[in-house]
Amino acid sequence: MNKHFFGDTAVLTGRSLRHITRSMDTIITTAVTPIVMMLMFVYVLGGAINSGSGSYVTYLLPGILLITIASGIAYTAYRLFLDLQSGIFERFQSMPIARSSVLWAHVLTSLVANGISLVIVVLVRCSWGFDPVRECWHGSRSPAS
Repeated sequence: MNKHFFGDTAVLTGRSLRHITRSMDTIITTAVTPIVMMLMFVYVLGGAINSGSGSYVTYLLPGILLITIASGIAYTAYRLFLDLQSGIFERFQSMPIARSSVLWAHVLTSLVANGISLVIVVLVRCSWGFDPVRECWHGSRSPAS
């Protein structure tokens, strides 16, 4: 392993994070689309689907979180594809950097972006009165029961 692996990975992670923050379509795809889907499912289909004893949004939230993760992973795959097509990997291989740091940078960027997207979706849900402790771990019971 190259002795500058961590430094190389940090620099390339910063590069990937800058790509995300400068790309409006990425922000819309990974953060706004799941929120819009959650709003649509709750307000358009919420009364038509029986979710059992719990609230429909509590039933829906895990699926929306999985969609958020999947869209983040798809975006990472797309960014890797664009880097391969543009020839940046060949340029990086001609430089004295750790070869695996390019892929690790994409992985770490995906983790950060997915984490931020998940937090945004859960915060939007919490703004509607979602209590994760009461509704997820206690089975939609009130604390007194």
